[in-house]
Amino acid sequence: MNLPSEREETLELLVDAARRFAREVLLPAEEIVEETNEIPAHVVRGMRDLGLFGMTIPEKYGGLGLSMYEEARVVMEICYAQPAFRSYFGTTNGVGTLGIINYGSEEQKGKYLPQLASGEMMASFALTEPDAGSDAASLSTRATREGDGFVINGTKRFITNAIHAGVFTVFARTAPRDAGANGISAFLVERGTQGLTVAKPYRKMGFAGSHESDVIFEDVRVPASAMLGPEGTGFKNAMKSLDHARLHMAAVATGLCQRLLDEGLRYATERKQFGQAIAKFQLIQALLADSQADAYAARAMVERAARDKDAGKSITKEAACCKYFATEAAGRIADRMLQIHGGNGYIKEYAIERLYRDVRLLRIYEGTSQILQLVTAREMLREVA
Repeated sequence: MNLPSEREETLELLVDAARRFAREVLLPAEEIVEETNEIPAHVVRGMRDLGLFGMTIPEKYGGLGLSMYEEARVVMEICYAQPAFRSYFGTTNGVGTLGIINYGSEEQKGKYLPQLASGEMMASFALTEPDAGSDAASLSTRATREGDGFVINGTKRFITNAIHAGVFTVFARTAPRDAGANGISAFLVERGTQGLTVAKPYRKMGFAGSHESDVIFEDVRVPASAMLGPEGTGFKNAMKSLDHARLHMAAVATGLCQRLLDEGLRYATERKQFGQAIAKFQLIQALLADSQADAYAARAMVERAARDKDAGKSITKEAACCKYFATEAAGRIADRMLQIHGGNGYIKEYAIERLYRDVRLLRIYEGTSQILQLVTAREMLREVA
């Protein structure tokens, strides 16, 4: 799918602005985030000014209304910086709002989307539970009908931006467990609702500045109007958003691939051993060349799949491939570039140490690499059945 020339020009301006923002604002703030575990206020203002909180929200609600291809291009530039910056506005563009955009009532859209698009409010996606990770359909949080509403009880785990969120998309079982995924519904629950508690964020090995917490629901009462989409369709609708989420994460990994490669290339040309830059050594060149091939392939895959999605094609297999390949590629590149740094790569004075830890998470969330292998194979077998 080719963009109209005027829209293409607008996209290039936005991509250029995102590139400059990443290099001029985000990179200088990385060490601050690492030390404080917070995104500085001036960075958040910059995100709002660029419209990053509303990238995927339709223009009629105050967002940018970007296509998948356009979103991927912008995300690649932002994620040249450490990925926690993207996490700060990511859920408000992806899983935290896609349900509202695709399945919300006009009243729900009008109430939440303008605030989310401006960054005045942030969203969180509450699906994962202590005993329901990759097998999310086995969740045990319950929503019991009482009068003209529902009462929600349960615990959600690893919920990104929970401490900042003004609204949570919460998945709960409204039918007996033997109904499986068909018994799960989605609800929009606002912060401050009685019985909703956000726990202290986890301490993690990486992703400083991105906060993940447990969210506890104890007799949380919501009106029937808080249900997102028809009863029993919540889980299925969530799964339909995964193609988008996985392509988004593949774009995140692709941006980081380029940053990692640049860190290694810069170090290899500056570091001298045996009277010359280590970039002159063929084994170092092999590490660089393999990483360039990985980065190039990841970008090509993501851009192709994003265009196919915008053209209306089914891309479940392709999205899984992209997320699997790009995140695994980022892990390989991070390892090679740290090796190029040698002992210096293991100390905190060098960005590669921090990026190496950050990149590891990408192969876990929005579908582990192993789950994505299963999804890819399942779709392949379905095509030949």
